Amino acid sequence: MRQATPVPGRRESCAPCDRPFVTGTGSPTFPTPRTDTSLDIYAFPPIAAILDAAYGALTVLSAALEPVAGTAAAAAAVILVTLLIRTLLIPVGVSQARAEQTRARLAPKLRDLQKRHKKNPERLQRETMQLYKDENTSPFAGCLPVLLQAPVVGILYSLFLHTEIAGHANELLTHDLFGASLGTSLVHTLVAGPFSLPTLLVYAVLVTIMIGVAEITRRVFRPAPVDDSPLSSPGMLRMMSALHYLTAVFAVFVPLAASLYLTVTVAWTLVQRVLLRRRYPLPDSASPTAR
Repeated sequence: MRQATPVPGRRESCAPCDRPFVTGTGSPTFPTPRTDTSLDIYAFPPIAAILDAAYGALTVLSAALEPVAGTAAAAAAVILVTLLIRTLLIPVGVSQARAEQTRARLAPKLRDLQKRHKKNPERLQRETMQLYKDENTSPFAGCLPVLLQAPVVGILYSLFLHTEIAGHANELLTHDLFGASLGTSLVHTLVAGPFSLPTLLVYAVLVTIMIGVAEITRRVFRPAPVDDSPLSSPGMLRMMSALHYLTAVFAVFVPLAASLYLTVTVAWTLVQRVLLRRRYPLPDSASPTAR
């Protein structure tokens, strides 16, 4: 069988390994490697469907509020959604207040267990969990409101972060609040620009509100110190106090729409806790003012 004569300068390939080469004169050339695009979790069909549904609902609500709120219609829609979610979570808040009252009532028993089994951590853990079981409660009771709101913040973050939602243009990014774009974060404005005075002013108001709420919460709901507990050490108490301001720090990194949600929800939480504390007061021995 006659073998084909290679043509100088023509790019050939080796069938088994598909390695390119150039016969004759010239330098070898290699094809540009194909790079896979990074995995986009928001393109995953179930998540994309949730985002699209949330986008549609928020868009309809914004359109309904536009005759009243004008260009701030989307911001008003975010506030209404926040109030609706917090209203639905009122039963969870009541459960949280009851759990806090129960934990305060159990505090003397827990201190007694710590003294009796101080040298036996495993026994202390078993006895502590048994005490909570007998009281039909849990040391983690009250965390549910935070966990339930995390997906909401994530959805708002995504809705005002992407230029496209489920393949169509994201018109929510055209909305603003007093001239501050709902899709821009304070950190992005300061680092990447462009400079926006309305964004700075709006964020200044929101962060001030969150810091004020955090300070009131820290003072009014300061946990009672527990004797011989590492949680009552000065360093731990300072760290727990600093956690109250974590929401304000987080707010400057997320789009304005998500920051607006956080501001409304922390204010709601403070008012709700004050009202529920009156309905479910703590024992005098557990009250910080009693010490």
